[in-house]
Amino acid sequence: MGEGNPGNWSGLTEEVGSILRCISCQGELRLETNGLTCASCSRKYPCVNGVVRFVDAQHYAGSFGFQWRLHARTQLDTGHSRRSEEAFRIRTGFQPEDLAGKLVLDLGCGMGRFADVALRWGAHVVGVDLSTAAEVAHRNLAGRAATIFQADVFQLPFAPNSFDFIYSIGVLHHTPDCERAFKMLPGLLKPAGRIAVWLYSRYNNWYKMSDVYRKVTRRMPPELLHKLCYGVIPLYGIHQVLRKIPLVGRPASGALALMIPMAFDEDPKWRVLDTFDWYSPWYQSKHTYEEVFRWFEDCGLEDLRVILQPIAVSGRKPAAAQQGNRSGSAHELFSETCDPSLEVQRCAE
Repeated sequence: MGEGNPGNWSGLTEEVGSILRCISCQGELRLETNGLTCASCSRKYPCVNGVVRFVDAQHYAGSFGFQWRLHARTQLDTGHSRRSEEAFRIRTGFQPEDLAGKLVLDLGCGMGRFADVALRWGAHVVGVDLSTAAEVAHRNLAGRAATIFQADVFQLPFAPNSFDFIYSIGVLHHTPDCERAFKMLPGLLKPAGRIAVWLYSRYNNWYKMSDVYRKVTRRMPPELLHKLCYGVIPLYGIHQVLRKIPLVGRPASGALALMIPMAFDEDPKWRVLDTFDWYSPWYQSKHTYEEVFRWFEDCGLEDLRVILQPIAVSGRKPAAAQQGNRSGSAHELFSETCDPSLEVQRCAE
């Protein structure tokens, strides 16, 4: 589409327009030729390449803009693979019938991998990303019931009580303050709306060496780091050979994996992408179920659920204006339902 042509803004419907708010004064926004303008303070938000911008820069998320422009369609589902749909299920607990006809917020949408799944399930998706990956998502989801914005989780341009469902998969741990980022979201849920998040786990120590390497890799030009990540292709072959050696092979492979953490996906493109995704972000925090449950409880969420892949938790906003007390503490719920041994020892996804 041509820059600033509102007629081609994918999914900018009356429903979405009605929930948009100025990030400066919370005033309502009106549609103009080149973007949106606040009716109260006159602040302007330009539309560039089909995406309305509520930020002036990518800030700490620049590596993701590079990553998703380069791998614009690597993780999209096809007629031969539904890997993203399966990951969406086990990290949110949502089912197609849950999202059909609902207004859904995808926080940290990247190139639109999971938004694509929610759209197939019948949702109207509003995707937000801090990086220029928002442009890639806009192109990937063009012509469908999706609206994509470039915005910051700490200054989201939405009115309270706007969304039926919110999910954020593998994103909040890449912000400067994961807890604060999460707590920006429940207020955007409608009463009885549901939120699900998936975060990196702190239960295993396999990533310790990568934390050391990341002190250097996160400062590298992304182009250089991406080239280095192609080294995981032959390294994967070494692991395959080692694991065939009786007795000592698997321990040797395990030791090598601890020394050089990497993704072990069978698909070389996914392997390179996931390894880059692990080593490139400026921020990367890890968390426990008990910690995340406390965040949900602090926000008054109820019906907390442990999903299949750690750390994945969902909760519901109370239907009544007066938020009720959920029976059982976070520690009790964790003890009853969570087995930390379920942790999937991958580098990144």
